[in-house]
Amino acid sequence: MAAESGGWRIRELQTLDEAQIAQLADVLLDCVEGGASVGFMLPLTPERAVAFWRKVANGVRSGDRAILVAEDSAGICGTVQLFLDLPENQPHRADLVKMLVHGRARRKGLGAALMRAAEVAARERSRTLLVLDAVTNGDAARLYEKLGWKRVGDVPSFALYPQGGRCSTTYYYRDLA
Repeated sequence: MAAESGGWRIRELQTLDEAQIAQLADVLLDCVEGGASVGFMLPLTPERAVAFWRKVANGVRSGDRAILVAEDSAGICGTVQLFLDLPENQPHRADLVKMLVHGRARRKGLGAALMRAAEVAARERSRTLLVLDAVTNGDAARLYEKLGWKRVGDVPSFALYPQGGRCSTTYYYRDLA
């Protein structure tokens, strides 16, 4: 699957090489340094970011994850994953995780394009229910609501921002059936 728009190209990767891992690490570093609560605390070193993406690469290789990337003229500028390794009573579901857009590509529709591409990838795998979480009332939460994701509820003090301080999270789902 490949989609082109807005100066970028979105495609699914079947494997991740070291160059792609380095570019994904750069996207992660940019997002965390920009304040995104995506599971990492500051300071996030390049080595820790690369180690995270190597674990993702193993999950992609084993089929536990699907990863989509957006590339512009400078390289990878966005990504989203489908976590597929769920209990056997949930073969119809996937968790959408780590939707990240580099600062150079923000506010140009790339987040929405990545979400649409993830929905296509889920359908291709016969996944008809997607679930995700986002910082309550954050930019991502607003995007998901604009795209028609259904808000389930909020969990107060769920996580920490990368610089410290608690944040609530909101759970969403999308029925693709």
